[in-house]
Amino acid sequence: MSLGIKRRSSPACALFVLSGMAAFAAPYSVLAAPLAAELGQQVALTVPSDGYVGRLSVTPAHAPVGALVMVSGQGFPPEQEFDLVWRTVNGSWNAGDGEYRGREFNAVAYRIATVRSDREGRVTAQFVTPEDFGFEHDIVLQQGSRLLTQTAFDLDMTVKLKSDRGPVGSPIEIEATGIGWRELQASWMLLYDNAYTGWMSSITTHGTARFTIPASGRPGPHILEVLNSDFGSIYRNMQQSPQPDRPRFKLPYTITAGDPVLPPPPEQQLQTNVRSLPPVGDLVSTPAFSMVDRPVVTVGTGFEQGKTYKLNWTSLTGNRIIGHWEESSRAIAEAKADAAGRIEFHYQVPDDLGGNHTLWVDIGNEKKKVGTYWVAPKALPLDVTSGPVGTQFTIHLKGTGWTETANIYTVVYDNGHTGYACGFNSQGDIQIFMQATGAPGWHFIDLYPAIYKGKETHPVSFRLPQLTYAQDHPAEDLPAFHFAFEVTSGNPKVAGE
Repeated sequence: MSLGIKRRSSPACALFVLSGMAAFAAPYSVLAAPLAAELGQQVALTVPSDGYVGRLSVTPAHAPVGALVMVSGQGFPPEQEFDLVWRTVNGSWNAGDGEYRGREFNAVAYRIATVRSDREGRVTAQFVTPEDFGFEHDIVLQQGSRLLTQTAFDLDMTVKLKSDRGPVGSPIEIEATGIGWRELQASWMLLYDNAYTGWMSSITTHGTARFTIPASGRPGPHILEVLNSDFGSIYRNMQQSPQPDRPRFKLPYTITAGDPVLPPPPEQQLQTNVRSLPPVGDLVSTPAFSMVDRPVVTVGTGFEQGKTYKLNWTSLTGNRIIGHWEESSRAIAEAKADAAGRIEFHYQVPDDLGGNHTLWVDIGNEKKKVGTYWVAPKALPLDVTSGPVGTQFTIHLKGTGWTETANIYTVVYDNGHTGYACGFNSQGDIQIFMQATGAPGWHFIDLYPAIYKGKETHPVSFRLPQLTYAQDHPAEDLPAFHFAFEVTSGNPKVAGE
């Protein structure tokens, strides 16, 4: 039976800019295709020798990704070849062994053109601005290991939507390019109808953030804002701050009449791929990862034929509140090696913490055969999916992690952040009791990965929904989970019911 409900998919639409509150002081030309240039060959970071030589200028002095930039210079040695170089950084997360230590950036340089000076020592070139970190860059003219001169160029930040309208629940696809990496340029927050939704990162994606949120609320216009803050809470009066020229973006989205677009059932939101799985080791499991309570076969070779062995599963117990946890192992399967010394263990993935678990088999003489298994989180269906205001329903996750980058999920209701939930103390099991609120109709609950805590002191990004989790989460590769609840007409459920 059709209920007039659509499940979310990614619509194919042209990309366009809606609105940015920062004005551009100079005209620029944006190429239709490609939108941005690829960074060229990496070259050495050079330094001047016996002072600077010549002068270099660019037009315009700033522009967004995909703009055509003209370069001219004079006063260089005549009839010689030089490299025109774009200086930037490569970003990475410093996280591992259960800890989050912050973000790191290393200076790099890429050739964007090779130019030859004329008889008067003049050079000219043009290039398309690459998809890269925004704000200040040095454009350098160098020859071999020598830097002759350089000039400054600012890559402007932009925020775009793929579509500016759709029925309730439609995926609003957001793209930001030119996000910076320095202080007061790297941490950007999203507001939806004045409610804080989450933050966007671009540490490993070179200044680009792409993510999707559901269209929530009543039919009509809604306002998305992208603002900067390094301090967790959004800085609302940036125009009066010590750095008042940071851009601000206001993007309208219209919810239209029509059938709601609902998230797929939880069983269709399971991870199908995990980047950077740990090394396999002596024991090889199929599948290489899964959710809890799934069948697995772990195979090993080199065992004594006909002998029975036990497969042991290692886990952690404890929590970060008391600051103590310990590792323990238990046998989860038993099998006998065949005539070739090959053994197969068949078992169900234990109901346990998510992330990496060590598998091991004692082969005697204080020796072990070792492997690993990765547990991915999963969501269960809501126990209640409709009811009047005040109806309680439960969000239930299994297999959540224990590290500082995986032990919590943040909860967003109708694009408003409401808090977080932790699964370390409960061995990966998270149950969240929610109350249905809002006008009759569909409401959307999204659970995003986040960074629980760490040694980083600036910017502050702890316990906040990371909207860009899919491409840029530190350490683990984690999914988000999405739900919908229909608020119906009727008497509200009063407190205590």
